[in-house]
Amino acid sequence: MNLERIARETGRIDSFLLSRLRGEPADLYRAASYLIEHGGKRLRPYLVVKSCQLVGGTVRQAMPAAAAIEMVHNFTLVHDDIMDNDNMRHGVPTTHVKFGVPVGILAGDLLFSKAFETISNPAMVPKGVGISLVSALSKSCSDVCEGQVLDISMAQSKSIPTESQYTRMIEKKTSSLFIAACAMGAISANTSRADVERLSTYGRNLGIGFQIIDDLIGIIGDPKISKKPVGNDIREGKKSLPILLAIKTARGSEKRAILKAFGRPSAPRRDVERAVQAISTLGIGDAVRAKASRHLDTARRSISRYDSPAREDLLSLLDFVVERSL
Repeated sequence: MNLERIARETGRIDSFLLSRLRGEPADLYRAASYLIEHGGKRLRPYLVVKSCQLVGGTVRQAMPAAAAIEMVHNFTLVHDDIMDNDNMRHGVPTTHVKFGVPVGILAGDLLFSKAFETISNPAMVPKGVGISLVSALSKSCSDVCEGQVLDISMAQSKSIPTESQYTRMIEKKTSSLFIAACAMGAISANTSRADVERLSTYGRNLGIGFQIIDDLIGIIGDPKISKKPVGNDIREGKKSLPILLAIKTARGSEKRAILKAFGRPSAPRRDVERAVQAISTLGIGDAVRAKASRHLDTARRSISRYDSPAREDLLSLLDFVVERSL
């Protein structure tokens, strides 16, 4: 499994997706499609397609839901970049930098609206299926908002959150769209509620594992993968699982080294490097990977009953998540 293969298999989705983002005023629609045209992993639409195929559906059936989930994902990216005042994404200026903040906000809003317009269009989706798709996607959007606020609250708090608080936050902020993607794939195939539940379990645990590994890469990963300087999350004071475990485990000089750089944007490079070295010495990477692997094992078991080529693709995706940290 690799990103090139995912891109190949979602190429038809991209064409359909971008066809839904054409209109006037032209600047608004250009802004809405801007990030989509400049990259992205396409994991969520891929999950919709493979989940649909797993239970006997087709790419054609999955296409509206796959496009909708990618629209909502990009909606969150556009608004995240505005909230965080980020200047770059996918190697290009962020949407609000390119088009201005007002158009950036409206482009995000348009993506959100077009997502629901797509899955509720009876010309593309049977009415009963469309209602279920809208329900699944709207629930995930509420969860993302709740997760964002939990993340903001953690960042602003002087206390260090517990592991369960961290997991609850990433389940809502990150995993919710993975859950929705898998559930919407099954719903698109008009399958049983039990299938939807099993695929939701897969999506939940894949999403948690994905974010845990992503957080590890942000601390001790290869900058070529993270696109950030080594230890950038330490400087930013990000209360991710690797940092929570490190602060909880470290003693003496190791703990002092971590806290000296933690939450200090202007920390000298040597202080950050010492903090990274301290975290590495503690074996935090192995502990974090073990926790991610437990979630990925749960995801693996949730689809074990199916006999379909799509199952092998979904299992390969679990391996891809772990390999990102190697």
